[in-house]
Amino acid sequence: MLRIVVAGASGWVGRELIKAVAAAPDLALAGAVSRSAAGRDAGEVAGVPALGVAVSASLAEALAVPSDVVIDYTKPHVVKGHALEALAAGRHVVVGTSGLGADDYAEIDAAAKAAGRGVIAAGNFSITASLLKRFATMAARHVPDVEIIDYASAKKPDTPSGTGRELGEILSKVRLAPTSKPVDELGGIRETRGGAVNAGGIAVQVHSVRMPSFVLSAEAIFGLPDERLTIRHDAGSSAAPYVGGTLLAARKVGEITGLVRGIDHLLD
Repeated sequence: MLRIVVAGASGWVGRELIKAVAAAPDLALAGAVSRSAAGRDAGEVAGVPALGVAVSASLAEALAVPSDVVIDYTKPHVVKGHALEALAAGRHVVVGTSGLGADDYAEIDAAAKAAGRGVIAAGNFSITASLLKRFATMAARHVPDVEIIDYASAKKPDTPSGTGRELGEILSKVRLAPTSKPVDELGGIRETRGGAVNAGGIAVQVHSVRMPSFVLSAEAIFGLPDERLTIRHDAGSSAAPYVGGTLLAARKVGEITGLVRGIDHLLD
């Protein structure tokens, strides 16, 4: 039985994760973390019958109980601290919170290797979002020009989204040299060309749209003379698409040491 701690238990995804963990025959809820719901039963917070697990106000409190994997769906300013704290306590970690950069992930990777533990992090644990990344990676090896448009709600606190950032990073490693004029050679308002995301290859321009009616969408647009290819993922209003991928990662994270970005390699 794999023992799970859910950090961000009262959040949009956290509540659905608690329900799914409670219903899975191979998983057990060992702890839940939410400052706003501290002291309440985790089942009550998730809208299901009581589970006999009280919500903790801090991760440190939840880690006092034996567990195997910490799943984090909290906030960008606390997720790295949670990951490092969990690794130091001997837990594997699944990171669903967006907002971390390459330097943050490098620090988490080093801590995971030092602890002999695994971390799986994804900007989006949806299966279809993972397929977007896979298909776009295939296309980038053949089509030189690619840009990303990242859509999210008006109140999303980070830009680009974890999905857009992760997609830009992976494409920058495999893409061909673009034919478009370099941004630093442009006149006018250069910021309208978006932000450059680069993980050690050729930068990809990412444009972020933030407005009501969007939950989360991302599209990679590829262009050749007289033809275009658009690969797009759209999320609905339910957190359900993220639960399956997150729990897949939780079941697999104990098989790795160090950090893995995304769940693409788990799909097969």
